[in-house]
Amino acid sequence: MSRHVQVGLLCVSLAACGRPAEIVIRGGMVWTGLSSGAAQPGVVAIAAGKILAVGDSAAIARYVGSRTQVIHAHGGLVIPGLADGHTHFIGGGFRLASVDLRNAATPQEFIRRLREYARTVKPGEWITGGDWDHTLWPGQPLPRHEWIDSVTPSNPVFVSRLDGHEALANAAAMKAAGITKDTPTPAGGEILRDPKTGEPIGIFKDQALDLIGRVEPDPSPEQQDSALARALAHAASLGVTATAHMAASWADVAAYRRLEKAGRLTMRVALYLPLEQWRAVADTVRRAGPGDDWVRIAGLKGFADGSAGARTAAFFQPYADSTGYAGLLQHPPQDLATWIGNADSAGLQVAVHAIGDRANALILSIYDSVTKAHGPRDRRFRVEHAQHLRPQDIPLFGTLGVIPSMQPYHAIDDGRWVEQRIGPLRIKTTYAFRTLLDTGAKLAFGSDWTVAPLDPISGIYAAVTRRTLDGKNPNGWVPEQRITVGEALRAYTAGNAYATFADKRRGTLAPGYDADVVVIDRNLFTLPPESISTARVAVTIVGGKVVYERR
Repeated sequence: MSRHVQVGLLCVSLAACGRPAEIVIRGGMVWTGLSSGAAQPGVVAIAAGKILAVGDSAAIARYVGSRTQVIHAHGGLVIPGLADGHTHFIGGGFRLASVDLRNAATPQEFIRRLREYARTVKPGEWITGGDWDHTLWPGQPLPRHEWIDSVTPSNPVFVSRLDGHEALANAAAMKAAGITKDTPTPAGGEILRDPKTGEPIGIFKDQALDLIGRVEPDPSPEQQDSALARALAHAASLGVTATAHMAASWADVAAYRRLEKAGRLTMRVALYLPLEQWRAVADTVRRAGPGDDWVRIAGLKGFADGSAGARTAAFFQPYADSTGYAGLLQHPPQDLATWIGNADSAGLQVAVHAIGDRANALILSIYDSVTKAHGPRDRRFRVEHAQHLRPQDIPLFGTLGVIPSMQPYHAIDDGRWVEQRIGPLRIKTTYAFRTLLDTGAKLAFGSDWTVAPLDPISGIYAAVTRRTLDGKNPNGWVPEQRITVGEALRAYTAGNAYATFADKRRGTLAPGYDADVVVIDRNLFTLPPESISTARVAVTIVGGKVVYERR
């Protein structure tokens, strides 16, 4: 851990060896994040929003003054703040107050929850959110609008599947959007229709989602701010001190800046706006700058394909359970190449959603071509999800310097059913954490909240054990792709800092770095792997201020 070396470096870099600490965290095991090795006994001192020193009790004693707040870790684990590399964060705040369909285990329970929730809202008010999962239901039928029309007669409903790539609209929502039997299916999307009548059944996928979404009323600034405030409180309780907010809107940017101005922001955010808007984003950044260390326009987010759950992820070979059908690309490859090339010319970082092996290969190829055409620079291209990869494509992440931004919880969720979709061979290189690391890739981990729970500890548990949610893989699903606790923590800390160009400021507990620190109530390195998910965050500190303390 080189504790005394770190304290010595502090004196040189900050000339602050004599200043008292504002906060000292003692009585725990400290993991600095400088390597993936285990934690060591230690003490962390904080002052002026920065890490002042890391060392043993004797070394840190000189920084303790009469006004120093002492936080006792009680034998727990002290780590750098946990970042989430991929969220839809303000949407998560709205979900916290919307109907919850995630664990509705039968169609009847799905209907009941919507009926009960509809009784709590005003007539005409839209019901959204949901996050239903039809793979939980016997026979796995997709819902239809007829299921819910009678229980939501006064409210348009547009509730998403948990992956966000398909959603159910009731009759009222389809009427509001002018959807009829003759509505054409947009490129890059699907409208599911009754095979006998040709009428839409209410399920819309990927680019077809906007047919309904465009008539949903936009939330007011006050509603945006309330949703963000809810999400911030939730994040602080889970030790999330920073996030990359993907597919953000300009309204999202404005909400973050309002709360920052009001002194209410308790998390750092890097915002990635839609790739198609590259010119507007480039003009904004050039004119006004990207922002500050709390709210920053970081780059652009695009979509190559959909999801395996919705059968819209793009593969080279057909789905094992859908003869002849291999998914879809949301945009023509030439459009993606043009947008990515233009964005790179403008100096913007690019992140693209790719789940199927065809989508991943396509994006890696475009990134390679753009890099060769534009010349070397520190661009840090990202692939969001990188779930299903051909063996020959895995090493390209390391050799091309492309960041796989992945969500471990998806692995233990999808592992329940995805082999039915793609067969036993393709799952061997699914969520290939181990092989990606071993071939030189820099992993960045996140949740994709609201698609999966925001809790990073659940993600660490998933990456280390790969035990599926149904309990059917106690030794791990595709167990050869498991990684260690330290490697998973690195992906949630230093990995995410690197992925957002923040690695010179945070991601490790090093003198002069931002004092974003989390205390976990037990040592993840010594817990049995199957017990990792029982750990809880005890204290969250962001910018040297305590933003959450479990009592």
